[in-house]
Amino acid sequence: MVPLSWYLILSAILFTIGAVGVFLKRNVITIFMCIELMLNAVNLTLVAFSSFYKQVYGQLFVFIVMTVAAAEAGVGLALVISVFRNRETLDVDKSNILKL
Repeated sequence: MVPLSWYLILSAILFTIGAVGVFLKRNVITIFMCIELMLNAVNLTLVAFSSFYKQVYGQLFVFIVMTVAAAEAGVGLALVISVFRNRETLDVDKSNILKL
């Protein structure tokens, strides 16, 4: 049996990698991938605690988070394609579509 602390350490590492990627990368696709990595790190934590406490509520919440993340990925990709067609770049610094 793997201890709970190992899952939490792995989850913290994954979340940190995702957060650093969001702050350092300039490509929108890479930023979305890092956000998904952060969501999966939180899901790992929820499943680990759910297994540790022998409850299914964490696993049910993970299912809901994965459903919302899939919808977010679809909408986010549609927005990225729309911005790319208008600006012809995926660089966050060069895409000023929301400015007046």
